[in-house]
Amino acid sequence: MPQVKAVIARTKKAPVELVTINVPDPGPGEALVRVQACGVCHTDLHYRNGGINDDFPFLLGHEAAGVVEAVGPDVTSVGPGDFVVLNWRAVCGECRACRRGDLHYCFNTHNARQKMTLEDGTELSPALGIGAFAEKTLVAAGQCTKVDPSARPAAVGMLGCGIMAGLGAAINTGGVTRGRSVAVIGCGGVGVAAVAGAALAGADPIIAVDIDARKLPAATRMGATHTLDSTKVDPVEEIKRICAQTYPGAEGADVVIEAVGRPETWRQAFYARDLAGVLVLVGVPTPEMKVPDLPLIDVFGRGGALKSSWYGDCLPSRDFPMLVNLYRQGRLDLDAFVTEEIGIGDVEAAFEKMHHGNVLRSVVIL
Repeated sequence: MPQVKAVIARTKKAPVELVTINVPDPGPGEALVRVQACGVCHTDLHYRNGGINDDFPFLLGHEAAGVVEAVGPDVTSVGPGDFVVLNWRAVCGECRACRRGDLHYCFNTHNARQKMTLEDGTELSPALGIGAFAEKTLVAAGQCTKVDPSARPAAVGMLGCGIMAGLGAAINTGGVTRGRSVAVIGCGGVGVAAVAGAALAGADPIIAVDIDARKLPAATRMGATHTLDSTKVDPVEEIKRICAQTYPGAEGADVVIEAVGRPETWRQAFYARDLAGVLVLVGVPTPEMKVPDLPLIDVFGRGGALKSSWYGDCLPSRDFPMLVNLYRQGRLDLDAFVTEEIGIGDVEAAFEKMHHGNVLRSVVIL
């Protein structure tokens, strides 16, 4: 049983700690992965702050890439030496969604059966079943997706959460294609990834919206044709105006992606859609948030679809290798999402930088 350095959240809202943990050898259905890079995601901060659940202490980190060191006796999908991106949606193959072929809707996902622990034996709750702010982590083998080993770990590891969530919200959930107009409200890492997905699909115009103007240049670099500082303009009216310039008569964007997860921005997204347009909620709300009051006649009269996007409705075995190939071909600039590379002891400082508006991703290098 190896002992490794790892970052934990011991109690609610307390600073994270760098400690030594015990990692079991892999059992049936499990894989031991030597982590090479792990992005610092807002979801990890939610765990630290108690916004997910109260199963402290948490082993943080989930947006990662690394190399398989060992597998359990029955594992055939990956083997020692494989370069993998970790995913938190290892489909079960048995539920109703899986049986009907909709594997991306599987909610009965598999995690490692054994628990990683502190040195005193206290069991850890790994973030999203992964726990990758660690030199090594134990996961279900189905959480390992093999990709091109020549890819940069810091870049492709982010496919494990934020980039896939944003890209998938546009392409998989929103169904963005050529000839569609798109607006993205919220330009953090997920929102900018949604912009990149819309650009990859050939959408035009692509309108990026945020209350922090410092975030908008990154959206432009990833393909936004227009940017809006919503502290200075009414984003709903501006989205309508811009879309009508390209498509006369348009009442808004064909697809509006809400990447904030707040009632007020969800309401903006609802009214910024064209008639029969699609609203995609990919920003994660907190449990107490409520859908804002809307006249039911507006829901009926505007038509279209109101969707949520869970992990970008992705199928990791299908989507991760495809996106890594696009990255290797120079068609998807994953490197642009890596604002800085940091050490494993710098996670708490990275959480603080999230509030300053100029970091897409801090990535821990191990």
